[in-house]
Order: sequence, then structure tokens, then C-alpha cells
Amino acid sequence: MSDEVKSKIESLRTTIREHDYNYYVLAQPKIADYQYDQLLKELEKLESEYPQYITSDSPTQRVGSDLTKEFKTINHSIPMLSLSNTYSEEELIDFDRRVREGIGTEEKINYVAELKIDGVSVSLVYEDGYLVQAATRGDGVAGEEITTNVKTIRSVPLKLNRTIIDSQDFSHVEVRGEIFMEIEPFRKLNEERARNDEKVFANPRNSTAGTIKLQDPRIVAKRPLDIFVYYLRSDSAKIQFHDKNLKYLKKLGFKVNTEYKLCADINEVLKYCKLWEERRLELPYEIDGVVVKVNSVNQQRRLGNIAKSPRWAVAFKFKAKQAVTKINSIKWQVGRTGALTPVAELEPVFLAGSTISRATLHNIDEINRKDIRESDTVKIEKGGDVIPKVVEVILDERSENSQIIEIPKKCPVCGSLLFKPDTEVAVYCENQTCPAQLKGQIEHFASRTAMDIEGLGESLIDQFVDLGFLKSYADIYDLKNIREKLISVERLGEKSVDNLLSAIETSKSKPFAKVLYAMGIRYVGAGAAQKIANHFVNIDSLINASEEEIEAIHEIGPSISKSVKHFFNRKENIEILERLKKAGLHFESEQKSSEQKLNGKTFVLTGSLTKFSREEAKEMLIEQGGKVVSSVSGKTDYVIVGENPGSKYDKAKKLGITILSEEELLNLLNE
Repeated sequence: MSDEVKSKIESLRTTIREHDYNYYVLAQPKIADYQYDQLLKELEKLESEYPQYITSDSPTQRVGSDLTKEFKTINHSIPMLSLSNTYSEEELIDFDRRVREGIGTEEKINYVAELKIDGVSVSLVYEDGYLVQAATRGDGVAGEEITTNVKTIRSVPLKLNRTIIDSQDFSHVEVRGEIFMEIEPFRKLNEERARNDEKVFANPRNSTAGTIKLQDPRIVAKRPLDIFVYYLRSDSAKIQFHDKNLKYLKKLGFKVNTEYKLCADINEVLKYCKLWEERRLELPYEIDGVVVKVNSVNQQRRLGNIAKSPRWAVAFKFKAKQAVTKINSIKWQVGRTGALTPVAELEPVFLAGSTISRATLHNIDEINRKDIRESDTVKIEKGGDVIPKVVEVILDERSENSQIIEIPKKCPVCGSLLFKPDTEVAVYCENQTCPAQLKGQIEHFASRTAMDIEGLGESLIDQFVDLGFLKSYADIYDLKNIREKLISVERLGEKSVDNLLSAIETSKSKPFAKVLYAMGIRYVGAGAAQKIANHFVNIDSLINASEEEIEAIHEIGPSISKSVKHFFNRKENIEILERLKKAGLHFESEQKSSEQKLNGKTFVLTGSLTKFSREEAKEMLIEQGGKVVSSVSGKTDYVIVGENPGSKYDKAKKLGITILSEEELLNLLNE
């Protein structure tokens, strides 16, 4: 009897999965909703009677009842890079030129053009065909686990097609895609919320982003989330072309956007972009552009990545939607680096799915170039359909009494005199205790992508600064000494304070690169901080380094090196650093310089690498203590040579420098 029941349960699951695929992926239902519901009820009944046969991939297990109290951090095995944006045909042609220069003009280069879905990126990991993990993109290096919520999305398969797994050796795969809401279901969701006196969502993307982070998966299951996947990575199978990947994804059971096109050259890409910019409103979901990718995976690998973006892909962004409104006033905001940014306070206007009441004016040069004044009637747009900006002034409607905007002489928040560097357009408040700057610095330091101090958000930081509890981000680690005062703060209690103090203590385990990024050095983003930490290994080596030594790191330019030196030349920053050291934060990478095999050795790369990208080679060398520079000199220790090396190879031979093939480089790294 047990074998019959087990067989019946598995048969029902297979049938339901097929109907899920037909309905949610192909949009071609084969049975009525009532018949589907009856099948699901029959399965639920059998599983309740024989719970020993319940499995995690069963259609009945999509919606759990347990609340997610925290979304734990997941490190991506390969970073989820963001795409560089292009906004014109000329920029796309320039992208094609860079690709050809990187690959070589003699090779055939095809592109795959795909619609850029306006949603939220997600990573899905499958082991032996079963969904085991789903995570948000986060900062690209690490995201948050949202497996329970993603399981509620019917177009996400819990179990993959076994035949394809076995035939292609897809035993471990990572799939990436975009979670979104279609326009009509989103509209109905907002109508329902309005009827229930609940706050309506601004647009489908915001609604999607909020939904996937809800604690209750039962609520998530009621929201109209959907997914298109566009990326397949396997540890075991050899994947050669992106368009073939898309076909494999469909065979595995995923929902792939069928409007993609394999293009023979950049001219076909341009035609595709023009077509969908004209037809975008015909689609049932929102898109904001086209993603263009080199089709050959081997060529992708050789082109590699820069710090934040792949060299083999780019986003072509459609022209932004525009609206006309009036500037009521122009105010100057002080950011965490002390930079002042002019912001236009607008007469509220609806644009591209949300109501806009403010727009950035960037800097005084932008204001002067466009001759923007208070009380002007202006045309605004969402840059990349995201950030509102003023496009132009409608001069025919300008008042005769309008006044030209000037840079303030003093900080609008603390009253300190402002500083303008000779080489920059921006002006700065250099008062480290300026409340606006201080709050921004602390907020950045505690943010999820930096020290990730859960519970220390914007509103609490505002309170703590106003109460005098925080005068710098180093004070965060002294909050434990005033626990009783914290408990007395409005809307805080003993449990909340203890949770906060625990999160602060946990943050001390963050690696050196995270701490360096958290310190908020101008121009030093997460990627640059990682490279600098890998190279210098500890904070003292970095402080003692010259600008030239900092610039020697791949993709670290003069702006970053000058900013780093300026930061550590300030007495107050060194004092804060010493306090953070005493608090127990990490200012040394796990691998000490004395243990690094290539410490102090200088490398030059030339020719096309085939076993890994140039970027990957540089990262491997830097991680082992090596320096990678662009030109060969008498101080160069090794030259790594790939296919078709250039003049650097000839110069290395002339100077008698050791020349290594890719295989010899791997041997050197693995000694």
C-alpha cells in the first residue's frame, strides 16, 4: 500500500509541475483552474495523511508558514556585477569598438540583445536539480537569502528537468534573473490596497523590491511576482554560448524572455534597440532598455571585468519620460563627504510611475549651463527612468524678477566656511562635526554594504546625533557604556537596545576591506577598498604608502590615491582610526604579507589570455602580494604572455626579464 501511495503522490506532483510550467512559464494552460485546484487538494490530502512522503520540492511546499526573522547574508560565488549604461547609438558603437580591440579584429563577434526588465535581480542555486538557495544581488559581492519568499513564485521551478540535468551534467548550477510584476496585476494590487485603506505602491519595481523582503511568505505568495531568467553558470558543464544558455534554461523549466535576438553585428543590435524603444509600451511588463552581451562565453572570459561591470556586456537605456513643472526653491544639501549638492524643490508632478517633488541639479556648473533659477518652469525627466533631473528651462515662462543662483559662502547646516578644490566643480564643508555630514558618515559606516549594523538606521542615527551620543562613527563602539541612557530613548526598549549592541559587537568581525570602505574615504567604493586591502594587507602599510604606490594597483587612479592620502593626513581621521583599532575592528587582511608568495614582485600582462581573463589574473597576483603594472621596465620581475603578445613581450626579452606562460603562472601561484 505504501508504494502505491508514494507512486500516486509522485504522479500528482509531476502532473501539477507540468501544469505550473504550462500556466506560469508558457502562459498556455491545458486545464481549467478548478481542475488544477482539485489536483492540488488531492495532493495536500495525501501528504497530510502520509507526511513521511513530503519533500521540499513538492508543489504544496511553495508557501511556508514560518516568519523570516532575519535575511542572512549570502556571499555570491561570482560577483553579480552591474552593467555600464549607454544612452546613444554612438556609445553602443564605441562599446563594440572596445570589444573588438579586446578580442582582436580577426575574430567573429556576435551579440545577444535582450530586453532589460525593470525588476529586482536574484540568484538561484540548484543542487542535483533542486532549488537550495535564492539571494538578492545586494552590493554585488554579497546579498540576502530570500529562498522562502522566492519559492512562492510559481514561475520559479523547485525541481529542474532531470533529463537535461543528466545529459548536460548540470548537477550544480546557478541561475540569475529578474523578479518583476506585470503592469495589470500591479494595478489590481494597488486598487485592492486602496480599497483597504492601505498605502499604494509607487511602481511595479518598488512593489517587487519590497515584497521579496517581507517576513511572511504567505503575504508574498499573494503578490503577483514573476521572473525572467537570463544567466546560467555550471561548475561541471562546459557552456560555450550565451544564446545556447538561454535555450538550456528554457529546457530546464525556467521562464526565459523570448524576445531576445542573436545579432551578427552591432548594426543588428542598433536595429533591435530602436525597435523596442518604439514598442516598449506594447509589453505587459516594464522595460527600461536593452542588454547587449557578447555571445561567446570564451570571449566574455577573455574580455573580463572592471571593478563594477563586465567589459563584455552593456545596457542601452531608453530615452527617459519627461514632464513639465515649476521650481519652488533651490536648496543645498550636505552629503557625508561634505560635498554640497543643489536640489530643486518642485511643484509635485506624476512621471514614469511615481510623483516627483525634488530633482538633483548636480552642481553650480550644471545650473549655470542650463541657466536654472528659482520659480522657473522646467522640463524634467527620470535619468535612466530612475533619478529625476531638470532637462531644460522653459524661458518663455520665466519671471522678470528671477535671480541667478550662486554658491553659498557658508555651510547651510553648520555655518562653516566652504572649501573648493582647484580641480573640482564641487564645494565642500570640511567641518567633521557638521551634523549633516556626520549623520551621513555614520549612516554609511553602519550600512548593510559596510559594517552592516542591523537596527542602526537613519532615524536612530538622527536621534543619537541630536542627543550627543554620536559625534563620530567611532562613538558607535562606545554606546555599550551608556546602555541605560539608550533604553530611555523614546521608542527604544531594553530588548531593542540589547539587539543593537549585539549587532555592533558582531560588526567587529567584518574584514579589513569592509572597514576601509565603511570609513567613507572619498572615491573609495567597495570594489576599490577590496583591491587596496588585498594589496597593502594592513592599514599601516596603506598609511605609509605614497600616492604612486597606491596608483600602482590595477584600476586605482590618481583621484583615489590623492583622496586616500588626504584622508590619512588629517589628524582627526587618525584619531578615529586609533579608536576603531582599540575597539577591536580588523585592520589587517587574513593573509599577512609575510605569508604571501609574490610579496614585492612586479608583473606585466601582455597578449590574450585563454585560461582566465586578464582581470582574474590580476586579482590572483594581487591576492598573493604581487603588483601588476602596465609597462615593462628594469624593475619588472615577470611578464605573463598570452596569445598574440605585443611590444611588451619584445621589450621583456631584450631586458632579460623572466617570461611566463599561463601554465607557468598557475604553477608559480600553486607552489
